[in-house]
Formats: sequence, structure tokens, C-alpha cells
Amino acid sequence: MPVSKSIFEQIRQIIPPLNGTLHKGQSGRVGVLGGALDYTGAPFFAAISAQRVGVDLSHVICSPTASGAIKSYSPDLIVHPILREETPPKSLREELSALFSRLHVLVIGPGLGREEYMQTFARLALDVAKEQGMFLVLDADGLYMVGRQLDIIKGYRRAVLTPNVVEFKRLSEQAGIDPKTPPEQRASSVSKALGGVTILQKGAQDIIATNTEGADSRAAHGALKIAADEREQNEVVVVDTPGGMKRCGGQGDILSGSVGAFLAWAKCYESGAFGDHAIPVSRMPALAATGASMVTRTTSRRAFAKEGRGVVTEDMLKEIGRAFAEIFGGEAQGGGKL
Repeated sequence: MPVSKSIFEQIRQIIPPLNGTLHKGQSGRVGVLGGALDYTGAPFFAAISAQRVGVDLSHVICSPTASGAIKSYSPDLIVHPILREETPPKSLREELSALFSRLHVLVIGPGLGREEYMQTFARLALDVAKEQGMFLVLDADGLYMVGRQLDIIKGYRRAVLTPNVVEFKRLSEQAGIDPKTPPEQRASSVSKALGGVTILQKGAQDIIATNTEGADSRAAHGALKIAADEREQNEVVVVDTPGGMKRCGGQGDILSGSVGAFLAWAKCYESGAFGDHAIPVSRMPALAATGASMVTRTTSRRAFAKEGRGVVTEDMLKEIGRAFAEIFGGEAQGGGKL
């Protein structure tokens, strides 16, 4: 179904108020894990997009080979060059555990690469994040990691996976989805196969699916995950918000960072920083994915309208705030003008 009024209003409820009642950090602290020798732009775009959507702080956890470049892109990002190839996993686990305790969400994948040590560290980070009950976004080579071992994410309902067309085809095959499944049902089938993990299938229209039906889905009902009394759900939302006519490299990083921003707000809402606690935790991943999809597609449309065929991801960054205001209203954005 398209984005209904009730879904839209629920998304608005997890947006932090701009009324002076919140202190630094209560509007979201995002971590992005990625950034190696060949990939420095992707983690930057994801982290800075989260800030442009409206979180307070963005951290990038990367290899030392990428940290200098990422630091030079923006002084607003907090960069942790701790993914050293020679670091023992036990030592890194302790460092990640301490760092993650200060974050609300972790985005794994932008600029991660497929080097074995980076993939190993990403699996370790995923494990630590799950132990702490963090919200998660998996994109790019984070999806490659998940595809190699589906059990590391299966049943963890605080996660959103954001595959593009090629990644979704591969993930569907890895999850054992019948290729004859109608296209409009495939995202829901993948979600069900993964125990209720939310899928944001990118395309001409973005499809957000959360399907927790099935005997295995109850594995998610543990401490810091989903309350045992929350009902099973099978929901598909189609986001047909117009986007730009060109899909430039890096737009997916803007989306993953934006999903991270909405999930960080969801964590702040859950913890009582603001809001009335009326929205159950199980709704948060789908709401975050939907809100981020709407913002990213509108951002793309606005940037393309100005730059046309020559649009690049950097052009999109300055449109994020205006796109947010266009969707959710100027009062939700604050001082920005359309």
C-alpha cells in the first residue's frame, strides 16, 4: 500500500521537537562503520546525511587508511580510525563496545569493502551492536557480509536492510526465495525468511516490507529486542514519492544515513527523550525506512531539477534539509526555507 496518513503521522511522532527541551545527543547519535583504502566517500556521505536530516552527532568507524580523507571532508564528523588489520578481535570488541554504548544506531556497509579483515570486523561490530540492542542499517558490502551468513541477522527485528536491484536479487537467492514469487511480494518474502528483518527494496518505487509471521520469528522476542507481547505483522509500504531522473553513485549512502537518522530518533523516542511511547518498538524500522525513503527521493528530485544530467551526490547534500521541510513541513525542519 502507499504511505497512508496514519503511517505518515507515526513518522512525524518520532521526529524530535525543536522547542529547546532536548540537550546535545537527544536528537540522535549515529555511527557508520565503513571506510577503507579505496572507499572514503561512501561513509562520509552516509554520516553527513544523517546530520543533514537532523541528528546531533555522527561518528565514522573506519580503517586508518581512510581516516585522513574522511576527516578532511568535514570537521563535523567524529572519525575513529580503529579498524586496523593487525588489531586482535578481543581488543577491538572492547573498544567497539565502549563506543557503541554512546550511540543510538549503527550503519554497516558504506565503504566497507570486501577485504577479509574489514568483513571480520564488521561481523564483530554487528555482534556487539546486537548485544546492546542497537538499531541497525545494513547496506552495500554490509549486505554482502549478511548474504554470506544469513544467521547473523536473522530474527533481529531492529535492523533495516537496504538492497538495490542487484543486491536484492542476490539476497533473494541467498534467502531461498522462489524466483516465481510475484515481484510485489518478494520483499515481504525476504523479510519473512530473515525472521522479520525490515527490507527497504530500492527501485523505481521503494518497497518497505516487514513480515514477522512464521515459527522462527519469535526468536526476536528477547531482552533489548522486541517485547514478547507485541503482535506479529505483515506490512508492505510502497513509496512512490517522485525522485530525480538520474541515479548517481552515492545516493544509496544518503539513503542509508537517512534511515540511520530516523532510527536514532526512534531510539531516543523509545528511551523517553521525547514523545508519548504510544508507538511500539516493532514499528520503528518500517517507519524509519519509509521516512528516509521519502526524504531521499525528494532530495534527489530537487538536486536533479537544479543540476540535471551533471548532478552528483554532493549536490544532494544541501537539498536534504529542504526536502525534509517539503515533506514534513517547515515547522518540523526549523529555520530552513524551501
